[in-house]
Amino acid sequence: MNHRERIKAILNYQSYDRMPIVHFGFWDQTLEKWAIEGHITQEEARGWADGNQVDMEIGWKLGFDFNWYRIYSWKNGLYPQFTRQILKEHPDGRREVLDENGAIIIEKPGVTSIPEEVGHTLVDRKSWEEHYLPRLQFSLDRIDIEGLKLLDDNREFPIAVWCGSLFGEIRNWTGVVGLSYLMSDDPLLVEEMIETVGFLAFQGVKTVLSTYDNFDFAHFWEDICFKSGPLVNPKFFYTKVGPQYKRIMDFVHEHGIYIASLDCDGKIDKLIPTWFENGINTMFPIEVGTWNANIAPWREQYGRELRGVGGMNKVVFAYDYKAIDQEIERLRKLVDLGGFIPCPDHRIPPDAKWENVQYYCDRMRKVFG
Repeated sequence: MNHRERIKAILNYQSYDRMPIVHFGFWDQTLEKWAIEGHITQEEARGWADGNQVDMEIGWKLGFDFNWYRIYSWKNGLYPQFTRQILKEHPDGRREVLDENGAIIIEKPGVTSIPEEVGHTLVDRKSWEEHYLPRLQFSLDRIDIEGLKLLDDNREFPIAVWCGSLFGEIRNWTGVVGLSYLMSDDPLLVEEMIETVGFLAFQGVKTVLSTYDNFDFAHFWEDICFKSGPLVNPKFFYTKVGPQYKRIMDFVHEHGIYIASLDCDGKIDKLIPTWFENGINTMFPIEVGTWNANIAPWREQYGRELRGVGGMNKVVFAYDYKAIDQEIERLRKLVDLGGFIPCPDHRIPPDAKWENVQYYCDRMRKVFG
């Protein structure tokens, strides 16, 4: 079997010869550290991106088969994006920057975590209609049609069709607080935003699949939860955003694609009903994190139709072989449930030891065939 066949077999509860060893990329700082240590070259550290040839080669050196995040993407967000501008520089090196989403952020020297947001362009209907609505119209130049025609039906590795973000992008434009106020102050505007973003995503997916539809799965991104739960009212999300997912997924199903994964950070439990009932059946990743996310209770609640990719606690890469063995043993019971592919949750961080990641890949291959 090749890896395309394996992932389809596993996620459809069919027999397979072995478990693919997959990952979800690396922090830039991780690659920089590994280059300094001599495990990879500086060119590889700088040239890495999800699913590209460098990604494949680094993964193979470690023992991975492929990066799950192999996506045929298209420009589904702001088009064009805002032009990045430095608005103010402070004596201590901090800079106020207008980013590509129209948010004003604080960048601090040497800090690579999510920046602080101190302002937003999108605050009301006027700013929506002037700066955002014109950037959310569909056009064919959002899609690389010629690139689609080059996709190989006989490829070894899976690839997904990108279905976009139906709420997370809006959050990026307004900020969490701003969006919360808008849902109270002008709910009709927020509904218009959701409809606009949803229809743009539908048009893009429709155009892509009308040109080429031999994808292995569909994929969405949101990132609208944190460690205690959603950043949006689940009832509002179910009522207003759910139909947008359904419209897209109904079309995806018409083209014979029945596996759909969704990437959302945080504790997602209260949003799963919206995704699951509208055709998204694979949670990716399944963050172990501080809230001990796990596919087992979801499987009990939703049954075998709910699949998962993720759920491997990557913090053990900073420890030792014993910790890795214990984590793999924990994963064994989850793999036995079927419809589940272990994967380190999110990017492998800088504290990961190269030899530990190699040991993990080697042990996974021996334990799971």
